[in-house]
Amino acid sequence: MDASRIKRLQWRTRRGTRELDALFGGWLETSFPSANEAQQQAFDELLDVQDPDLWDWVMGHAKPPRADWQAIIDDIRARHRL
Repeated sequence: MDASRIKRLQWRTRRGTRELDALFGGWLETSFPSANEAQQQAFDELLDVQDPDLWDWVMGHAKPPRADWQAIIDDIRARHRL
């Protein structure tokens, strides 16, 4: 795995709230290494989304427009029993 890519993603998972930091940083640590390239790319693109949208998706108030993002959000929600 490319160390510079991981460092860049670690920086990008630092969001506006501690909760989002923990949720997305946790997914990066636990699921990203075993994800396929398409899932890894989807996660990278997901981090471009604004925090309020991410929060709504993680809390189940709304759904992301992409199925690959929804899969990541579902995994985060399941891991944290949200």
